[in-house]
Amino acid sequence: MSLPEMKVIISGGGTGGHVFPAIAIADALKEMNPGIDILFIGAEGRMEMEKVPDAGYPIKGLWISGIHRRITLKNLSFPFKLVHSTLTARKIIKEFKPNVVVGVGGYASGPALRAATAFNIPTVLQEQNSYPGITNRLLAKKANFICVAYPGMEAHFPKEKIVLTGNPVRKGIANDITSREGALRYFNLDPDKPVILSVGGSLGAQTLNKSIIAGINQFENKGIQVIWQTGKYFAETAEKTLKDQDAAGILAFKFIDRMDLAYSAADVVISRAGALAISEICLRGKPCILVPSPNVAEDHQTRNAMSLVSREAALMVTDASAVDNLVATVIRLATDEALQKKLSDNIEKLASPNAAIDIARIVTNCAKSSINTRL
Repeated sequence: MSLPEMKVIISGGGTGGHVFPAIAIADALKEMNPGIDILFIGAEGRMEMEKVPDAGYPIKGLWISGIHRRITLKNLSFPFKLVHSTLTARKIIKEFKPNVVVGVGGYASGPALRAATAFNIPTVLQEQNSYPGITNRLLAKKANFICVAYPGMEAHFPKEKIVLTGNPVRKGIANDITSREGALRYFNLDPDKPVILSVGGSLGAQTLNKSIIAGINQFENKGIQVIWQTGKYFAETAEKTLKDQDAAGILAFKFIDRMDLAYSAADVVISRAGALAISEICLRGKPCILVPSPNVAEDHQTRNAMSLVSREAALMVTDASAVDNLVATVIRLATDEALQKKLSDNIEKLASPNAAIDIARIVTNCAKSSINTRL
């Protein structure tokens, strides 16, 4: 049933782990109802202000940022930003008149959903992690539905509101059908040698980068090839190091545009333990080594990683020990086909290929109820 009058706001962002699932939800909503009107609300200066328009959706920005955990003068502006962003969000919602507001986490999610509940507009939360942040725990009290990616979330949210959907992933990665051979040709890699994919998020990860640098000679000696996403801040250092050492079979990229092909080429993945990264690895069924970032709220990446380790679906190396231990763990996994198969079989069971569609259905039903109530 086409409902051209349906209007949805999707709020949040800050990192790829929030932005890309949000876009995936929007795409699913568009597939279900081409006439739907979707508006994003993000944080000024954050990546969603670029990525969302690139995906074809309008976005409005709020003057908002998080609280720094260390003592800094920047925190003094937070109360003013919060008030300003809440008033701006109320103005946007009053003008756009959405039937439902979706929060995907990130700085802009809080003000937008609080404004929505003030106008008695239904809200849907999408929690990517196994341990939610304080903002979503507070917003959950008035949310209509909470879409989660991990079981056991009733410890943090009202049980009757929880729907286990999994995390949406980028369309290209979910739908990729490229063969490993085709992906290897794209990267000009040897099909007879193992391939490691190291990815630390859109900005890179210093610990992963230092670990790869430390292991260049070991990778070469073992005949292991590496597709390495360095992030923009480490790209120059990586390029210089590879040139100085005349390293063969190790490819450094500031950002990998064709992540779908990188996954297809990889035998083993090294990654941070962000929710989006884990969801993509699960969907692609790749044996992986997770190195949780210690620089995240509530240490949720360690909790994410342990949820896989406990199911024998991944290996984990701590950030503190990575420079010393990661390369040895990678080489062990890259040369152990039985362990690779075990991890691959177990992680594939945790995939949620229909997450975006399932969340879109929940959002659509909320919007329909809102429309019918107002008729």
